[in-house]
Amino acid sequence: MQGGNFSSAAEFILIGFSTFPHLQLMFFLLFLLMYLFTLLGNLLIMATVWREHSLHTPMYLFLCALSISEILYTFAVIPRMLADLLSTDHSIALRACASQMFFSFTFGFTHSFLLTVMGYDRYVAICHPLRYNVLMSPRGCACLVAWSWAGGSVIGLVVTVAIFQLTFCGSNDIHHFVCHVQALLKLACGENVSILAMGLGLVCIAALLGCCLLILLSYAFIVATILKIPSAEGRHKAFSTCVSHLTVVIEHYGFASVIYLKPKGPQSLEIDTLMGITYTVLTPFLSPIIFSLRNKDLKIAMKKTFLSKL
Repeated sequence: MQGGNFSSAAEFILIGFSTFPHLQLMFFLLFLLMYLFTLLGNLLIMATVWREHSLHTPMYLFLCALSISEILYTFAVIPRMLADLLSTDHSIALRACASQMFFSFTFGFTHSFLLTVMGYDRYVAICHPLRYNVLMSPRGCACLVAWSWAGGSVIGLVVTVAIFQLTFCGSNDIHHFVCHVQALLKLACGENVSILAMGLGLVCIAALLGCCLLILLSYAFIVATILKIPSAEGRHKAFSTCVSHLTVVIEHYGFASVIYLKPKGPQSLEIDTLMGITYTVLTPFLSPIIFSLRNKDLKIAMKKTFLSKL
């Protein structure tokens, strides 16, 4: 399939792990364990919130929505990656490639929007506690979650449609382990490829930076309010409700910046693959651990709900 026009190609070839032939079995076992742990951790969080009535608050509603987006994101990417690690056939159908891109972008950006919503929730809880029940009413929370999912879906649709209306020519080898935008843009030909690449980059970076700036603004007000609390115990109690969210935000945007803000230039396949793993496998793996260990109320509820029955 060399040298042809692949705008209607039946398949692409994912070659992301081809540079690690002797490590593929180890990668498979490691990523499988991390994937199962990610699923288990998020399901435990959802089950705990559902069973413990004291956690039926907006913050934990958003945490459940975040867990759902994380489960769906990993399901869109990791099972296919695990299959490729055990198989010699790394081909992926065009429609499957488009579907993977759509769902990974949809759930990935939904995750970012939900983190922003959770930052707003912490801002209202600490800076405007008397108005919290009004501003974070059940209907208002449902709308915030719905808009987060809608925003993620719009970005996923825009990116996928823009990429797959391009003409692909030359090799059909995707230098990644998923249908990655930048890897597919390298296979595209035409006068508008560079313009489209710049446009998609601006859309993704603007969405991520917009969410990040809103979170930073929320925490700027939160810190200013906490510093006005006279007692050290009160300051510690107020800030402790934000620690898990803030840690996940740093982790999420830290790894996202590696992917979207890395300098332009030639990158080895090994580096691209390892950078992709951090965001695809490591970030979802760490999130439920952070929320479970750094959130005191959730940790107590998990022990009460599950460990007490052992």
